[in-house]
Amino acid sequence: MTRNGTNGGDTGDTPSELIDARIGALGDWRGETLAWIRRVIQEADPDVVEEWKWRGVPVWEHDGIICTGETYKQVVKMTFARGAALKDPAGLFNSSLDGNTRRAIDIREGEEIDEEALKALIRAAVALNTSTRAEKKRKSV
Repeated sequence: MTRNGTNGGDTGDTPSELIDARIGALGDWRGETLAWIRRVIQEADPDVVEEWKWRGVPVWEHDGIICTGETYKQVVKMTFARGAALKDPAGLFNSSLDGNTRRAIDIREGEEIDEEALKALIRAAVALNTSTRAEKKRKSV
């Protein structure tokens, strides 16, 4: 089950409700893709927390940001906050490849993404966040 964050904004809606509304409002392949991304994230990490940040960006967190789900006219973009530190044996990252921190997956209409490879990438992001948090705790003690 997905836990909701508390960053629902002025409307009183929870982040999960805001993400539901975004999916519904898109009403096309982008909404379907965002819903698919959300399902894959929730299956890969049942403890994921959904947030709504930066005036309308779905964000999935576990001990830090895993990724965002941004929708544009031609792509749905999954930006992994610490993607540059992740191994990507399936070669899913296809955007934001030049930076030192983030990596992204741009999904275009009709494109299929290897679901198991994406789940592995999400789990690797969670493991990285968790290990970093544990390391910070050890250093502060």
